[in-house]
Amino acid sequence: MSTDDERIEYAISHTEVLRPPKQALATFGTTNIYYYLVTEPAYKEMVEGAQETVVREGRVRAEKPKVVTPSYLINVEGFSEHARRYLETVAREYGMHTPGLFYGYKNEPKELNIVASDMESVVRNIGERIDKAGDQLATIIKGVDELWDVSLLKFIYDMTRYSLNSNVFDLGRRGLLDVDSRGIPAEARQSIERLFAVVERGEVDPSVLKLELDRWGLFEEYEDRFLRLFKK
Repeated sequence: MSTDDERIEYAISHTEVLRPPKQALATFGTTNIYYYLVTEPAYKEMVEGAQETVVREGRVRAEKPKVVTPSYLINVEGFSEHARRYLETVAREYGMHTPGLFYGYKNEPKELNIVASDMESVVRNIGERIDKAGDQLATIIKGVDELWDVSLLKFIYDMTRYSLNSNVFDLGRRGLLDVDSRGIPAEARQSIERLFAVVERGEVDPSVLKLELDRWGLFEEYEDRFLRLFKK
């Protein structure tokens, strides 16, 4: 194991969610999680008797979970050759049109403060602030200073795993995981209809719709309707 791998493993094993959000990720909308990531400063060992805590604040935006299939993901740009081989393995094992969920996230860092107090006191004060605000989606994460982003990713991974069953249940109950004769999930068809609507209103560039149709291999099916967008 390389030194970098060891450091990442250390950060993962020393990440702890001290106060988890009180709600799972929403199935049918965007979830905004405000985080306080507390760490001991990297220079702590160099300063004898230092009582300081680093507090990073920010927001993680979890987009509405998207129903995808291995055949769809294979057509998504940005994956490495190794990732594509993995997707091909998944497709062979479970089928090209087996639906799954894809979660998209965006981290929006806000502030970084160094507080002249021990971590326990800082965490208690933050918790009181969250209680006063009544924020059901705020979280406090204890991480490792040099690899705080790894600690944040560990939290995101665990939050996704925690939310997965309820998201799948909600989608399945509405029939949105059902696959048609072309291997397209019902949720994907609905998503395409929503894209057509926003493109018609001029809110989204048609290229976004074209890319989505190509990823699903559906452009020929929708081609006439797509071209009519340019005749209005």
